[in-house]
Amino acid sequence: MAYNLLKGKRGIIFGALNEQSIAWKVAERAHQEGATFTLTNVPVSLRFGTIQQLADQCGATVIPADATSVEDLEKLFRESMDILGGKIDFVLHSIGMSLNVRKGKEYQEANYNFYEKTLDISAISFHKLLQTAYRLDAISEGGSVVALSYIAAQRIFFGYNDMADAKSALESIARSFGYIYGRDRKVRVNTISQSPTLTTAGGSIEGFKSLMDFSERVSPLGNATAEDCADYCVALFSDLTRRVTMQNLYNDGGYSAMGMSEAAMEIYEKGLKASEQA
Repeated sequence: MAYNLLKGKRGIIFGALNEQSIAWKVAERAHQEGATFTLTNVPVSLRFGTIQQLADQCGATVIPADATSVEDLEKLFRESMDILGGKIDFVLHSIGMSLNVRKGKEYQEANYNFYEKTLDISAISFHKLLQTAYRLDAISEGGSVVALSYIAAQRIFFGYNDMADAKSALESIARSFGYIYGRDRKVRVNTISQSPTLTTAGGSIEGFKSLMDFSERVSPLGNATAEDCADYCVALFSDLTRRVTMQNLYNDGGYSAMGMSEAAMEIYEKGLKASEQA
């Protein structure tokens, strides 16, 4: 059901690759709620993904851009404002990648060239995005910027590796720039800490399916889906949350408030008994 929450609003959505992408679901919901927007990703992802299908579906324009390049970001914001007919009202940063994870490098053996790329792509790109938009005065007063995070920014999750450091930095950037952007332009900046969600990027993390199962058993409401995240993003883009900023907001079915659930304990006890009998 649509409520016209974003009617007349203009946006930029980073990171849609295919139908598994959270950014893809956000674009679909934003379109349903009346928004117009541009879609962007790095050129290599545009070649291997199916983003043009999403653009056709939503009446959006695809603009190639490397979020680690200030020059590309400047071009993206200028072209988006020209295409959409005015300043931007909302931005989604859904970007993350670790070569250490992809190459199977454990945290204590991290390749530092890979590590720097993880931070640049997954976190510093958010600062570059905000700095570029701020300098160009590209976001309307009352606008909203949202980046996707994960609870590994606060807690240790085996296999998440240097992405945990990147998410910690991402959330810090949201607070630091959120203060400045709110003070000077009344623009909101928040992060959403989403349940583990099976996307192309998430699926590359060691033990990810087991992590999803554990989270599902611990969360009283179960894991939040990509569609749930899209709904939350739309709410944060809308005027209904115009005083919410500098927050890391959990969309995880209650997982972040839990220690151990009955369902998870039952599985643990079964495994413990089996190991004792072996």
